[in-house]
Amino acid sequence: MKTATLLGICFYSLTILIHILVISGILPYTWVNGGRSDSFATQFQLSIISIIICIIGGLFTFFAAENRVGRFNRGITIICWFLVMLCSIGLIQQLLGTSFEKLVCSFIVLLGIISNLRLAVETRKQ
Repeated sequence: MKTATLLGICFYSLTILIHILVISGILPYTWVNGGRSDSFATQFQLSIISIIICIIGGLFTFFAAENRVGRFNRGITIICWFLVMLCSIGLIQQLLGTSFEKLVCSFIVLLGIISNLRLAVETRKQ
């Protein structure tokens, strides 16, 4: 469970870092979102939403890892499998995106897949 939590924290932290770098202008906004954002303002909104989602995902990862009682194992397992599916779709999108997404973001999303997959399997065993 510790490995899954560590991978999840790395995944969410790196994702937040990328969006902060885009918001601050260090990374060009055309490098993310498949280069489909028309303007910085559009990408700014998407990055803020992504940061909020990552914070929620990080909190979920902590909650899933600290669920020692096992009261919510079924629900956590279902959510983790759903997140594995979403991250898998996200990986395909990253591989079809810009060069930055192919070379950097795809590995970060792979961390998310592994983390959620481990959480799903380990929570199910408890």
